Amino acid sequence: MAMAMVMEELRIASTTWSWKPAPCWSPKPSAPVSRMPSSNGTWVALHRPYGPCSPSPTTTSPPSLVDMLRWDKLHTDAIRRKATAGGDVVLEPDKPIVDVQQSDYKMQASFGIGTGGRSGSSSSSSRISRPSAIDDPILAQPMSIDTSIDLPWIQCAPCPMPECYPQQNALFDPRRSRTSAAVPCGSAACGELGRYGAGCSNNQCQYFVDYGDGRATSGTYMVDALTLNPSTVVMNFRFGCSHAVRGNFSASTSGTMSLGGGRQSLLSQTAATFGNAFSYCVPDPSSSGFLSLGGPADGGGAGRFARTPLVRNPSIIPTLYLVRLRGIEVGGRRLNVPPVVFAGGAVMDSSVIITQLPPTAYRALRLAFRSAMAAYPRVAGGRAGLDTCYDFVRFTSVTVPAVSLVFDGGAVVRLDAMGVMVEGCLAFVPTPGDFALGFIGNVQQQTHEVLYDVGGGSVGFRRGAC
Repeated sequence: MAMAMVMEELRIASTTWSWKPAPCWSPKPSAPVSRMPSSNGTWVALHRPYGPCSPSPTTTSPPSLVDMLRWDKLHTDAIRRKATAGGDVVLEPDKPIVDVQQSDYKMQASFGIGTGGRSGSSSSSSRISRPSAIDDPILAQPMSIDTSIDLPWIQCAPCPMPECYPQQNALFDPRRSRTSAAVPCGSAACGELGRYGAGCSNNQCQYFVDYGDGRATSGTYMVDALTLNPSTVVMNFRFGCSHAVRGNFSASTSGTMSLGGGRQSLLSQTAATFGNAFSYCVPDPSSSGFLSLGGPADGGGAGRFARTPLVRNPSIIPTLYLVRLRGIEVGGRRLNVPPVVFAGGAVMDSSVIITQLPPTAYRALRLAFRSAMAAYPRVAGGRAGLDTCYDFVRFTSVTVPAVSLVFDGGAVVRLDAMGVMVEGCLAFVPTPGDFALGFIGNVQQQTHEVLYDVGGGSVGFRRGAC
């Protein structure tokens, strides 16, 4: 007997597919714990910069889909170049730097940096209870979350224009924090910078981070207190105090909280205290998500995750988190795609926007998706570089086929309907070729808690977590 195709309804906020966020979703006291991280956990809230849940909403308009996907290609091309080059950027002088930024799908969170004039005894402990710096307008720093970079950094005073970018909140001034200090040259921490090291200045360790997509930051390597939530402070947290940038960064953030696999990342600096794992949930536009250190956000819920092994590849820099796809399901039916085409692996990434599949797999997905969507008129030529787009002007809701990603180890991850389409288009693109390095983008990760269990060697997925 033929299996019925699994379909999902996707409601359209506007007949023109312009994004109009609903009021911010907030959990009720009776809401199940799976919808919100435990109040006892070590976590911070995540939000989308243009969403109603943002604590510091921007006054500018959201970027267009064209601009976001243009940035996405630059970003993923740069990661591919760095991935097999020991982390060094392979320069291509014939290609001009394109000044674009990713904004709408980038996750952001507020972190407290420094201790300012607050009272309380200092401590060398990694976790202490003390008044929070998150709510202090001088110390609170909204930062983007990035799993493809190792070294956390924020802009610091003095930071004159045009060397720095104009951020919306006040610059962090290390001179006003009583726990701030520069990392001295010759110290172990300075030596561990490796490829991020940029020499010394006045016996202060200097750093340099090149994203490879036209953006870079440089300055002094510092230590200070990092407030994660009102009851959790990481003392002697190491980060870059940026005094110069290149390229275009979002004015709604002060810098980047980096979660890559290198020694300098937030994960590595807190692993001994909280555990060598973290998770996050990318929210839909009208919700809040979370970042949890040490494991699943609700604690003890690791068994509810569909897991796939982390891929260890000595030819790929340890910054990146690699997984391997084995197949794709559309409407509950496995597509006829040879698993070997996924051999290049895929990077789990918090800042890449849409998933990139091997061309063989993408063509099979496109064919099956178009067949299931035959009732809706397609847009000739596509939109914004996406080749499978639809005209939904006459519809208030649309039924789309369920799409699931099948990973090594048997994990089957069914995507949220908003993770299948973006602005009326199939939200996938092909990689440069079969066996090329792919990406699992954050559009597809929406509403899933993604667990990076680095110590356990796996990545887990839990649907409907935010």
